[in-house]
Amino acid sequence: MARLSVSFAGLSLRNPVLSASGTFGHGLEMQHFAPPQLLGGLVSKTVTLKPRHGNPHPRICETEAGLLNSIGLENRGIDAYVRDVLPHMALADCLVVTNIGGEAIEDFAALAARLDGESAVDALEINLSCPNVQGGKLPFSTDPRVAEAVVSAVRAATRKPLFAKLSPNVTDIAEIARACEAAGADALTAVNTLLGLAVDWRTGRPGLNTVQGGYSGLGVKPVALRCAWQCASAVSIPVIGCGGVAKASDVLEYLAVGCSAVQVGTSCFSDPSNIVRVALQLDELLEGAGISDINAVIGALRGSHCATAK
Repeated sequence: MARLSVSFAGLSLRNPVLSASGTFGHGLEMQHFAPPQLLGGLVSKTVTLKPRHGNPHPRICETEAGLLNSIGLENRGIDAYVRDVLPHMALADCLVVTNIGGEAIEDFAALAARLDGESAVDALEINLSCPNVQGGKLPFSTDPRVAEAVVSAVRAATRKPLFAKLSPNVTDIAEIARACEAAGADALTAVNTLLGLAVDWRTGRPGLNTVQGGYSGLGVKPVALRCAWQCASAVSIPVIGCGGVAKASDVLEYLAVGCSAVQVGTSCFSDPSNIVRVALQLDELLEGAGISDINAVIGALRGSHCATAK
């Protein structure tokens, strides 16, 4: 069997497959479909300081090659998360990553400080990039100075490893990536959803109540893969790829462009067990290619222009 374990940011994963925030509950809700001991890690849905009801319905819309969503970070807040969720997550036999979100820099710092002493949490993922709040303005992920300020504030509030989740809805993602690295991020997650829109031309009604929302699924993979490559080329910290992953070969493509791990999201809506299938099929593909260690795939992209993202 091929070696599937990877290490980055001081963390060790049995394989490079994690769930993506917002697609898998907080993680253990899906344990009957996806036993955590078969995964590299579980990433929670976004947790905020106060409870959020989320956006009005309809807030999910299926498209030809993925989903549009505008959930609006619905969650019960940090108090409920610490009280009701973390005692169960402490039993998860894999990496546990808590995704945190806020409407002000101080919110992110307060959440990080609150979770710093929670042993069930192995790392924090900073949601800089949700397109479904604040009117899709993305204030924390489109300006490198603001992104750096958020990461710096969180870095000062916790000793835990930090993953900064970036948006593809920017002109130069490499600039944002470098700002997050300079501020103390231990890794980057590339990327969150693309801004998209659906409409019924007969009625003139949009697919989402908020009109625009986050587009995810198979259709975004080429864009997300490009973003991940640009980030991996621009920084020295690890990158976690995310976007359009539905099979094991998708994972290996993200590793080839320089990622150290990959998150699986939208494909789990139609089949919650797919994330395990993806992880288990990695060995078969590597064996067929004569590769004994998955780490040999990381950064394997070849070509005369592969360094141009820097």
